[in-house]
Formats: sequence, C-alpha cells, structure tokens
Amino acid sequence: MFGTSGIRGTVGTDVTAALALSVGRAVASDGYDRVVVGRDVRDSGRTLVDAIAAGLQECGADVLEVGVEATPTVARAIDHLEADAGIVVTASHNPKTDNGIKLWTPSGKAFGPEKRESISRRVREDDYELADWDGQGRRERREGVREHHASQLEAAVALAEPLDVVVDVGNGAGAVTATVLANLGCRVRTLNGQPDGSFPGRPSEPNRETLGTLMTVMAETDAELGIAHDGDADRMMAVDETGEFVPKDALLALFARNAAGEGDRVAAPVDTSLAVDDALAAVGASLTRTQVGDVYVAERTTEDDVVFGGEPSGAWIWPTETRCPDAPLAACKLAELVSREGPLSKLAADIDQYPIRRTSIEVEAKEAVMEAVETTVEEEYDDVDALDGVRVETDDGWFLIRASGTEPVVRVTAEARAEADADSVFAIATGIVERATEAANVLDEQ
Repeated sequence: MFGTSGIRGTVGTDVTAALALSVGRAVASDGYDRVVVGRDVRDSGRTLVDAIAAGLQECGADVLEVGVEATPTVARAIDHLEADAGIVVTASHNPKTDNGIKLWTPSGKAFGPEKRESISRRVREDDYELADWDGQGRRERREGVREHHASQLEAAVALAEPLDVVVDVGNGAGAVTATVLANLGCRVRTLNGQPDGSFPGRPSEPNRETLGTLMTVMAETDAELGIAHDGDADRMMAVDETGEFVPKDALLALFARNAAGEGDRVAAPVDTSLAVDDALAAVGASLTRTQVGDVYVAERTTEDDVVFGGEPSGAWIWPTETRCPDAPLAACKLAELVSREGPLSKLAADIDQYPIRRTSIEVEAKEAVMEAVETTVEEEYDDVDALDGVRVETDDGWFLIRASGTEPVVRVTAEARAEADADSVFAIATGIVERATEAANVLDEQ
C-alpha cells in the first residue's frame, strides 16, 4: 500500500475516500490520539481529508485540521500542537490526476517501514477499534501553523544582505517561502503563485524541463536567485542568476559542504553522484548512503554525526530543524549561502560535474531479474552494496541496478570521472541486466 513516499495514485481508482477512511481508522486504532491533518492544493483533497477525519474520529482520535498548507508546515505543526502524528493529503510532485496520503511523526520524520506496515496490516485485515457513541473524537480547525513555520525559518538563517529572488510556487502550497524571504528583506517576485491543483502554470515536479519560464525570467532580469517548488513544497530546485538550472547533484553538494565539517557525515541515497563525495572530502566530511526515499535519509540523520541529509530529487533535511524535507527552509538556506558567498553560478561551477548515464529497461519479472543480477555481481565483484538494488564500485566508477517500485522496469545508473569510463561502466551494467533478463526468461519458460 505504501511506497517510499507514502500512498500515491490516481484519484478514483488507486486513491479513494474508502481508502482514506480506512487509513484514518487505522492510525487512530494504532494509538495516535491527537492527529494534525492538512492537504495540498488538489481539489480531491477536500473529500479525502473529510474521509480521513471521519476515520480518525470514529476510532476516538481528535483531529486538528490546518487546511491547505505545505507538507513541511504540517509536519512542523505536529510537535507545535502537541499532537501524536500528522497526515498530509498530497501527491507531492505527481501529476494533477493523482493524490495521496503521507504520515508523519512529531520529529518531522515520515512513518518508517514498521509504522507503515502496522497501518497497512490494519487496512488489509479491516482491523479497527471503533469507539462507542460517547468516545468519538473531536474535529477542530487550528490556525497559525504557517506563521509558526515562518517564524522558525526566519530564526534559522541570517542573510548577509537582501537578495532579489524569484520564487516559482508552481501553483502549489509553498507560498510561505515568498513570505519569509520578503520578511528577511529580499525583493521577491513570484511565478505561478495562484494555488491551483490542476497546475496550469507548469507540471508540479520542478526540474530542468519544467522550469523554462523561471529560467527565462532569471536570464532577462537582474534577479540573483531563482527558487522552484513542487505542489506540496517538500522539494526545492534552483536556477542561478544567469538563467541556468543548477544541477541536482551540485545543489546537494553545496548544501552538504555548507552543513558539514571535519568528521561529520551527510546522508544521501545510493544513486548520489561522486561529486558529493568529493565536495565533502574537501572539508573533511564523508557521505553515508541510504536507500532511495526521504524517509530513509531522515532515519539516517538520527545518528549523532549525520548533520544533513538530501536527495538529488530536491528533498533537503537539516535534522536540527526538522526531519521533514523542508523546501522553504532549503530556499532560505540557499539565499543565506548566496548572500554570503554568491553568486550561485560561481558556487555551482566550483562543484565538479562527472558524466553519469541512466536508463530504464522494461522487464516482465523484476524479482527474478534482480535475483539473477545479484548472483552475477556477487560472483564477479568484491565491492557490492545490496542496500537498495545492487551498487558496485569499480576501478573506473560505479553502477547501480535497481528495480522500480512502481513500474515494470529495472533502472541502471552509472558514473565515472571520465566520459569513456562512464560509457564503459554503463555498458557493463546494462549487459548484466540483459543477461539476467535472458536467464529469467529461460527459467520462466521451463
């Protein structure tokens, strides 16, 4: 039921009011008595919030409804409102046809595998503890959580000087970023600032392909920093003052290097670029790799010497602030960095960029193919990490072979410090998958 980022899918088929009711019942039945509930800008969220609230109340939990807010705003509100858990109705960067449900702890960390499985089991088995007529939970509206989030962001950074910033809100729930930057003295202009769950301005996911308008505005004005969010503002990407999209791994390296010092570690997933390792090595820090998914990155930040966690997809975690990916916080941290050390184009240029190759190979039996892949690499290589798929270090670079969690494909990533080496490592990795696919097909025919 749960993926690495909660429940997501198409509204009306995968994600329904019936499912939302069941999740609400399961959360309350699992002992969470006081639950913050919020949603992103998608209209389908109204129905899903009502269903979740009904399920929570039916099993005795009190519902603190905060309305349309950024996911990190809701996550931070859990501790602020002395609640036991939080539920955000959001499909994050997914298309407008989707919605979803994500569960949060008071620390700001998403529910981990054990907590998710407990909720899933209750839903599968229809195992709920329905309250008596006089034990139903209450539902109340709570205001001020956005202002609370904003005050925490303003206290977390100190700009050397105000900047000229353009914030592409993406028609989502991340307007708090523009508010805070303005409060810090910046001149702020917004793009796609009107909340609209159909995302008319651009697709919800912020990347090089979707941020053309922001890149043009940055190139043709005197703005110093471009910020872009997804629909629920748990992701942040950046465009520099020349109109260039900042490569994802470069942004991760900048945040990591700025947060870490001698002996510190930074958490990032197994597909993170060597550029981040090199940037951290320069300041005496190191990278610790996790499974793909912000919940796994957040879990690693609970270790004492892990000072920052990030995913190149745009999820950034400063554990002393919150363990929720907080894109408005990331925007403010980047503004602080640029105000002190900018311009952003120069900062990004200081991060090495290495050739990286990626592909997705369609397969009929992911599990069988991955078993064959694991057998092959364990026989042929000494340095194999099976934390999430199989990641292999070679003399020339590394490759990762990993099954998609949602599609019938196996993903291959390879990187090296030279183009020819990247091509060579990539060819080796794709060859392993092709042989594994043939072996799986032979076994299937038998």
